[in-house]
Amino acid sequence: MSGLNGKTALVTGASRGIGRSVAARLAADGALVAVHYGANEAAAKETVDAIEAAGGRAFAFRTELGLPGDAEALWAAFDERIGEHSDRPGLDILVNNAGILVEGSISEVDPEGYDKVFAVNAKAPYFIIKHGLERLRDGGRIINISSGVTRVAYPPMTAYAASKGALNTLTLTLAQTLGARGITVNAVTPGIIETDIAPYLADPETRKAISAFSVFDRIGQTDDVSGLVAFLASDDSRWVTGQIIDATGGTGLGL
Repeated sequence: MSGLNGKTALVTGASRGIGRSVAARLAADGALVAVHYGANEAAAKETVDAIEAAGGRAFAFRTELGLPGDAEALWAAFDERIGEHSDRPGLDILVNNAGILVEGSISEVDPEGYDKVFAVNAKAPYFIIKHGLERLRDGGRIINISSGVTRVAYPPMTAYAASKGALNTLTLTLAQTLGARGITVNAVTPGIIETDIAPYLADPETRKAISAFSVFDRIGQTDDVSGLVAFLASDDSRWVTGQIIDATGGTGLGL
C-alpha cells in the first residue's frame, strides 16, 4: 500500500506491543515513521530494523514521558532528527500510544500512583498535542490510543481507566477545536491484546477465560488495532472525527 507516501508519522511508545505494530503498519502504508521510546533502546532499534527490512522508512528517538517538560523534550528530539530523514519539517500523523498501567481499586491506589498514571496517560498527550500543533500540517491526523476499560466498569484499574477517560474527553474537544484546519482527532479503545506485557495469557485456563470476553472467542492481536489506526491515519477517514472507536472484539456485548 502507498496511501501514506510523503507523510510523516510519529508514534509514541513504539518500541513494542501495539505501538510497534502501529509504526510498522504506517511505514508499510508509505509513511516515514518516527519511533518514540522511553527506555528500551534495543527494542526501538528492533522496531526500526524490522520496518527497514520490509522496505519502509523509520528512525528512533528517546524521551521519557511523565516528567516536567516531557512534551517540549520530545519535540526537541524529533526536530533534531527529522532533518536527517526528510526535507520537510513537521508531521502529518500523531499517534499518542505511550501509556502505563497502575493497577488497584480506589482504596489501593496512592497519590503517587495516581499522579504517575495521569502524568503519562493524560498530561503527556495533552502537552504533546499542544506543542505539536505548530508542527502538524493542515489535514493531519491525531489518533489517541485509549482503552476498553473506559466503556466497562473494571474496579481493579480505577485510576488507569480514569486517565484514559480523560484522553477520550480530550479527543472530543480537540476534534471540535481543530476541525477548521481539516485535522481529525479520534481515539481507539483496545481490549486485552496479546503482547509481551501480558504474560498471564500464557496460562491456558486464563487464556480461555479471557478469549470468551470477545464475541470472536479469541485474544486480540496487535494488528487488530494497528489496522484500525491505519484507516484513521488515511485519507479515507477524512469525514471521521471526534469518535471513540471500540476495538475490543465485541467484549461485553452479551452482558
